[in-house]
Amino acid sequence: MADYHDDLRLAHVLADAADAATTARFQALDLEVETKPDMTPVSEADKAAEELIRGQLQRARPRDAILGEEYGVEGSGPRRWVIDPIDGTKNYVRGVPVWATLIALMEAGETGFQPVVGVVSAPALGRRWWAAKGLGAYTGRSLASATRIGVSKVSSLADASFAYSSLSGWEERGRLDGFLDLTRACWRTRAYGDFWPYMMVAEGSVDICAEPELSLWDMAAVSIVVQEAGGTYTGLDGRHGPHSGNAAASNGLLHGELLAYLNQRAPGED
Repeated sequence: MADYHDDLRLAHVLADAADAATTARFQALDLEVETKPDMTPVSEADKAAEELIRGQLQRARPRDAILGEEYGVEGSGPRRWVIDPIDGTKNYVRGVPVWATLIALMEAGETGFQPVVGVVSAPALGRRWWAAKGLGAYTGRSLASATRIGVSKVSSLADASFAYSSLSGWEERGRLDGFLDLTRACWRTRAYGDFWPYMMVAEGSVDICAEPELSLWDMAAVSIVVQEAGGTYTGLDGRHGPHSGNAAASNGLLHGELLAYLNQRAPGED
């Protein structure tokens, strides 16, 4: 098995640099915010953090490709770093502390590119999570101060905590009925949103979560943390990994039921 210790250490260095840049501008009264063509916000901090990460990667891993939310793809080859400089930009620009920098390394294999390293750093929460293929999933302040994490053993939806981001996306995609049925079947539901529910699944404090529309940079880092914590991460179509444009994550025991509810047919659908 490949050794990803050096790549994981580098990802932590990148996250440290990004944390310094993003926290310095968090809640700044003069923060500059633009609207992208897809009508989502992007702040000067998003751009600065991605530029910083790209610059360090170009020096440390010049042969690796880079895919980032703000500046697209650069380079090619069997290794690709995938970056979301600020996951939760809407929270960031409103002063809500639930946002994180997501850094993943993906490698080409028989099933296409798959994550092998992931770091999720949420400095305003004082939290960081990470994982590497075959090495497990952890949380802590640093590699030297870490606690291994694992998913829950909850096996009944009636006892399960379900986390999601919003209702509108499910309605727009004709999946609202199944989504609402799922919320009724669960013990508890909360709309934490963005990266946080996946980290809660990995830690065992939440049992299932799902989102109807995502990009690769939203999913690459969180997916390997969930998987290395013993959980299951797929698209709503059941395809393993972060390639379906949407996501369902669970402790594994509840995954079949999670997908069954969310794939109920929309009214009028054949």
